[in-house]
Amino acid sequence: MANKGPSYGLSREVQSKIDKKYDPELEERLVDWIVAQCGPSILCELINSLCKDSKPVKRIQSSSMAFKQMELISQFLAAAEKYGVTKSDMFQTVDLWEAVQMTLMSLGSLAVTKDDGCYRGDPNWFHKKAQENKREFTDEKLKEGQSVIGLQMGSNRGASQAGMTGYGRPRQIIN
Repeated sequence: MANKGPSYGLSREVQSKIDKKYDPELEERLVDWIVAQCGPSILCELINSLCKDSKPVKRIQSSSMAFKQMELISQFLAAAEKYGVTKSDMFQTVDLWEAVQMTLMSLGSLAVTKDDGCYRGDPNWFHKKAQENKREFTDEKLKEGQSVIGLQMGSNRGASQAGMTGYGRPRQIIN
């Protein structure tokens, strides 16, 4: 990067937007959680530590070779999806910038929400996901609602066409 000078115009704006998306405080909080969850380890050990019965990533090999690291990241992503993280919250292997934070935030939120005893760390680091709040109504209660006109539907009570004129005729204003 020694040949790269300062950026101007659109290039500077784009770089500024990228820099704003990345949150160093969030990074610090996520690192603290990963260390609390499974020690100073890697993503695959993180997802394994959240699963009680089985370990989704069987073999974790540390390697400096890029394709081996990408393979481990792919295994982590598959395990995170199986754990319940939605595809829209996941990063792609080639997209290792702010999307990694978003995936880890979603994973942490899901782990706090499950509350199955596997999560370690401060539960305030992540928000809990909304839980289903299913309601059962009796037939009598449902029939009561059919006779009420909702306010968003409006009402024609008190409305009339008095004073309206036909099309093309001027309105008569009487003083």
